[in-house]
Amino acid sequence: MSAAGGWEFRKASVDDPLVEPLLRELTHEYVTRYGPEAHQEMTRYPGEAFAEPHGVLLLLLEDGEPVAGGAYKRYDERTAEVKRMWTHSAHRRRGLARRVLAELERTAAAAGYSRFYLTTGPRQPEARNLYLAAGYTPLFDVSADPLTIGPLPFEKRLPVLGPQSPVLAHTP
Repeated sequence: MSAAGGWEFRKASVDDPLVEPLLRELTHEYVTRYGPEAHQEMTRYPGEAFAEPHGVLLLLLEDGEPVAGGAYKRYDERTAEVKRMWTHSAHRRRGLARRVLAELERTAAAAGYSRFYLTTGPRQPEARNLYLAAGYTPLFDVSADPLTIGPLPFEKRLPVLGPQSPVLAHTP
């Protein structure tokens, strides 16, 4: 999944050393925004939940270094659930999360999923805005104070790719 200009999407496992910055920064972010109990979110699912054929963990590498990433896991037979969306703190505001999200959508559609589902926290307005801008349907009242709602659920229909459909190469 290489691209020109030093960009590359790479599938990884949770125990891959390149995934460590994602896990460390996400844990720090969750604990900073939601308190120490948020640490549990990072251990809620076993690593194999994000492994093929039912899930995937993708890293976006720039010149071999992880700068963004995300994962999905099986939610139900037709739905994948987005988890672990991350952009390295030194690389934010560059559109990297949107690139990762688009690649996750393509990967999930190619794997046979027809719907993406996710939740983000009420103290993550940048994530909420990303999903709205990327065409996700909010499953909550967007005019309500997010802090009164709790986790903010979203969904998006994915293009249906048949078993013979080619997956187009994508470069970020």
